[in-house]
Amino acid sequence: MSDATPSPVHLNEVVEALAENPALPPELVRRLFAHRNGFGEVAKRPDLTDDMIAEIIAIDDHWLTHSLALNRSLPHAFRMALAEHPDPAVRTAVASRAGGDAHRELFERLVGDADPKVRGSLAENDHMPADLRALLAADADPEVRATLAQWWTQALEPVRRRLLTDPDDAVRAGACATYYRQLPHPVPPADLLPALLADPVTRAGAVRHCTLDADTERRLAHDPDEAVRRELAEHPGLSAPLRDRLAEDPDPRVALGIFARQDTPEPTRAAIHARILTEAPPADWLDDDQELDDDALERQILSEIARLELRTLRLPWVTADPLPHTESPYVCFRASAAMSDSLPRPVAARLLDDEESSVRTTMARHARDRIDPATAERIDRSHRPYKRTRWRPADDFPLPADVLRRLATDPDPRMRRLAPRDPDLPVELVRALAADPDESVRHAIATRPGLPARILTRLLSDPSKQVAATAAGNADLPPAQMHRLIALAGL
Repeated sequence: MSDATPSPVHLNEVVEALAENPALPPELVRRLFAHRNGFGEVAKRPDLTDDMIAEIIAIDDHWLTHSLALNRSLPHAFRMALAEHPDPAVRTAVASRAGGDAHRELFERLVGDADPKVRGSLAENDHMPADLRALLAADADPEVRATLAQWWTQALEPVRRRLLTDPDDAVRAGACATYYRQLPHPVPPADLLPALLADPVTRAGAVRHCTLDADTERRLAHDPDEAVRRELAEHPGLSAPLRDRLAEDPDPRVALGIFARQDTPEPTRAAIHARILTEAPPADWLDDDQELDDDALERQILSEIARLELRTLRLPWVTADPLPHTESPYVCFRASAAMSDSLPRPVAARLLDDEESSVRTTMARHARDRIDPATAERIDRSHRPYKRTRWRPADDFPLPADVLRRLATDPDPRMRRLAPRDPDLPVELVRALAADPDESVRHAIATRPGLPARILTRLLSDPSKQVAATAAGNADLPPAQMHRLIALAGL
């Protein structure tokens, strides 16, 4: 060990990341069982031997045991042992990770667990045998039943009926909702619809499944629950007079439902679009020091939600007939049109050059044969997602090596992050990227296979926790450095 090698600034994070390094020697894996400044990630390794697993269970450290329970490679006998563990958090972890290889006896043991969190975790698990999962529809805890209603959308009709008629409001609301945790969404039995529409907690979820008559739509249009009015606004059987009335609903999300309808008159659609954009608060509204009363704050929140939903709205009826909408003033219409796989080349080219990033990106993914390296680079460079996401266009449209090498010195750090994707990147560029002033660039290079040992070792001492931890998890980290880190941690 060289005295010139600095110690990691973030030793705990580095050691915890080392625990997940696939190249970590078995003797060092065992020494990490004594690490107490993390979450026991070493216990999630897929290469643990039976002796190692038994040793972890015997140590009985909470985080080590909990991580072991989350290990998808855990042999059945050890899963059964942990299913009897006195800590319900450990048993819950076992229930959540029991996959298709789990034995029936494990589910039989857990379905009768005394802790409702364990049974709730089972309610979410699609690998559970259907007959055992159905028992949870009669669980004593309504939270377990509500979880089952939200997650098991394709349960047999007797189970769905029981949940839809449950005495607890939360269970019925979960069983007849506008949103579920799984697709496809369930359709309630027709004979239950009158009761579901009469029940305030299931009404919104039932609207889309009912047949509208004049009395029903009029009653629903006056419902105080905006979720009911929004569902009504999207109902294909809505009459024109009530459609026009809901276009002026005080809740902008209800009006947005009218905006998205195929039969909405264009002047009405334009007015709703203008209203949503006008009422939306400025981009920095959360940083504003102005005092708002509760009603004003709620209006701003609703307006911001409507604006975000407007940007991400995708309309199947536009995609089905895209040509009339490729030059629409509405971004969501152009993006919906760009989802078509059969647009003429000149139209696709225009959408690939659209002023909105989401339109360009969508068109690229539906016109893959028309994307050359220059277009791929342009679309990636200008990609501006609406929300945080790791995906970027270059993931779908890999850039050639000569482009990646040029990007290694690009002024934009976001583009420099692509350079490490070149497997033959010259070492001088690798060194420059490893010393880049932007930590996201250094993080990108730290993930690179085949990184020279000297560079990887230096990254262990990076001021960024993420960079240092990523370097520790790199399979090319020299064994000598692994031993050094274990020694520095006193393990």
